[in-house]
Amino acid sequence: MPNQDQERVFKLALGTALVHVWGELSQETQEKLFEHAVVAGHHSERDESLREQLARYLHEHHERTKVT
Repeated sequence: MPNQDQERVFKLALGTALVHVWGELSQETQEKLFEHAVVAGHHSERDESLREQLARYLHEHHERTKVT
C-alpha cells in the first residue's frame, strides 16, 4: 500500500495525464470524470465555486470544451 507521499505523486501524475488527454475523451467520459472531480475536491463551504472554476479551466485549455 502506498504511503501518503506516494499516493500524492500518483494522483498528481494521473491528473496531469488526464488533463493532457481531456479533449480526446468522449463527452460522457468527460462528464463522469468532471462530476467525480467536483465531489473529490469539495471538502468545505470554501469549495462551493470549484465546479465553476474547474469548468472554466477546462474550457480555457481544451478546444473541444471551449465555449464559443
